[in-house]
Amino acid sequence: MALTLGKRKTRLRPIAADGYEKLLAYAAILLLAAVMTALIRGRPHWPEVPTIVWFHLATILVALVLTPIMLLRKRGDRPHRALGTIWVVAMLATALASFGIRTSTGGFGIIHLLSIFTLVQVPIIWWSARAHDLARHRTSVRGMVTGALLIAGVFTFPFGRMLGTWLFA
Repeated sequence: MALTLGKRKTRLRPIAADGYEKLLAYAAILLLAAVMTALIRGRPHWPEVPTIVWFHLATILVALVLTPIMLLRKRGDRPHRALGTIWVVAMLATALASFGIRTSTGGFGIIHLLSIFTLVQVPIIWWSARAHDLARHRTSVRGMVTGALLIAGVFTFPFGRMLGTWLFA
């Protein structure tokens, strides 16, 4: 990534992951392991799962796999931008798909607020990266990973939800 100042081009140094970003990366790995374990243990029930839930799981798994890679590797280069584009699309698709998944009473749950947060935050992440507003981009990504990925992910396990039932059965 280059920054043009007048006629002179300077290279921005990549920002290394700090302690919080490393924590987020490792938490994403743990959540990914929990989801994969639940899916394997729930294999006999796969035919009962609606297509929208499978789509939601597939898109969030893409984001979960990419999150630690994005947080721990060199940033700002072409692979980072390519992986970031895939991550953004996966997060948008996950959020949109969540509106097709309802509570047992047929309505929306509190967790759907995180889907709205995602739909607002993802464009901010994208635009701040494109504008080279690295401070805003970094803050937005950290907030998104913390809230929409990890907190939402943890809440897929309790309260008799499918993944929790499969994981702890």
